[in-house]
Amino acid sequence: MGQYQLPDLPYDYSALERAMTGEILEPHHSKHHAAYVKGANDTLEQLAEARDKDALTPTGFVGLQKTLAFNLSGHVLHSLFWNNLSPDGGDRPDGDLGDAITEHFGSFETFQKQLTTATTAVQGSGWGVLAWEPLGRRLIVEQVYDHHGNVGQGTTPLLVFDAWEHAYYLQYKNVRPDYVTKLWSVVNWNDVATRYAAATTQG
Repeated sequence: MGQYQLPDLPYDYSALERAMTGEILEPHHSKHHAAYVKGANDTLEQLAEARDKDALTPTGFVGLQKTLAFNLSGHVLHSLFWNNLSPDGGDRPDGDLGDAITEHFGSFETFQKQLTTATTAVQGSGWGVLAWEPLGRRLIVEQVYDHHGNVGQGTTPLLVFDAWEHAYYLQYKNVRPDYVTKLWSVVNWNDVATRYAAATTQG
């Protein structure tokens, strides 16, 4: 059975300097993200061991499920985050994604302000997310607390902004809005557009 693995970054640790320093990016990827990968794999092993020993008590099972959800979501969101960013990013999207943003938010500027607000206003740790909501077939902006997704909405994340302190504190201290403003300069809109196309054609 396969295990989750820490993905390589598609750029060097110093490549996103206009938004985050290598001093932040290196431990964020190699230590924080790696810890979520290890946590997910370790929890799956613990679940398998408990099954083999017929020792899945309700309390133990709930605890392991919460731990798995936290670590696996952390792995998924960070994997998405790295690919959402690029040293060649910034500006704004065009094509189908650009049209959809205008349709569902009124303008790119309005969308940008909403996602910025969602990210900066997360209470504690979490994420600001642009997602595709399949029931209403529309783009929405949402907040994810810690790493736990909004499963009830059944949304597909397209663009995620990490609002955990380890993502920015060494560089921006407690001024999260400055960090989020800089993130816009490295958004990989080609990656976001590819995710949008895939999400909207899944039916």
